[in-house]
Amino acid sequence: WSKEHDVETPYGLLHVVIRGSPKGNHPTILTYHDVGLNHKLCFNTFFNFEDMQEITKHFVVCHVDAPGQHSGASQFPQGWLFPTMDQLAAMLPSVIQHFGFKSVVGIGVGAGAYVLARFALIFPDMVEGLVLINIDPNGKGWIDWAATKLSGLTSSLPDTVLTHLFSQEELMNNTELVQSYRQQIGSAVNQYNLQLFWNMYNSRRDLEMNRPGTVPNAKTLRCSVMLVVGDNAPAEEGVVECNSKLDPINTTFLKMADSGGLPQVTQPGKLTEAFKYFLQGMGYNIGVGGERCLGGIVPSASMTRLARSRTASLTSAGSVDGNRSRACTQSESSEAMGHINHTMEVSC
Repeated sequence: WSKEHDVETPYGLLHVVIRGSPKGNHPTILTYHDVGLNHKLCFNTFFNFEDMQEITKHFVVCHVDAPGQHSGASQFPQGWLFPTMDQLAAMLPSVIQHFGFKSVVGIGVGAGAYVLARFALIFPDMVEGLVLINIDPNGKGWIDWAATKLSGLTSSLPDTVLTHLFSQEELMNNTELVQSYRQQIGSAVNQYNLQLFWNMYNSRRDLEMNRPGTVPNAKTLRCSVMLVVGDNAPAEEGVVECNSKLDPINTTFLKMADSGGLPQVTQPGKLTEAFKYFLQGMGYNIGVGGERCLGGIVPSASMTRLARSRTASLTSAGSVDGNRSRACTQSESSEAMGHINHTMEVSC
């Protein structure tokens, strides 16, 4: 079952959809969508995937829609100030307190990943883990900002947003997925409200994070983090940069072959599998099916089962399947693991 709520926060109302009921001491899975989307457009494919539903049986799921982005949202009045990215992050404790959640595991995409990372930096005690898809930790420079402004003058808002969401290849091929999202972004989200969110995302500042030991008093994410990006996605550079600012001990880097700009939509099965391992690594044993990995039984904390070295992850998509079938056996030997960087790059 799911229930819709409007939650009062210091920076206005937030539209929130809650699914499921509390299970034991499990954290709540809290999602935050990308700019141009809302929780349905961003996450329905992923959360409706059969194996993902097996996982979410064990958790409450809380989908947060950014202000004014949900289906049927009324248009903001002229001159209304959209919350800054920092304020969007500062709205989330109100949601957590409103429902009495103990802690959350966040799943964010693009702008939503940025908001959740900022939230975890300000309120580390509320966050147990983060799955950050297509995160860009950098603010926009003036040149980027001007380019965005210019493209906004020459093309429609949905088309401008599509260049943020999809790879060049997907846009060039004008795939069915791109066509479908162009239509939905134009119809499911209020365009005036979307423009305000888009402008605010494009004036974001850098996430102030540094890998421990690189600068004095380095501040970074303290929780378990899984970074996800599709190969050739527009966000690839930003995600690699984010990886360099995180602690390799609690970070996993998942680079997905054949997934384009929206891996949670195009590869929900592979992302579900990775998410299951991520939760198991945090100590939540949630059996899905027989816990099988290509014929072998997978123990918990088995993100290592997909581990491969940094160079191997950059292989072409053609050789990925061969590498992957070996991943089960290769990591049986602790010696093999010794050669693998803590920050695992995984191509699925």
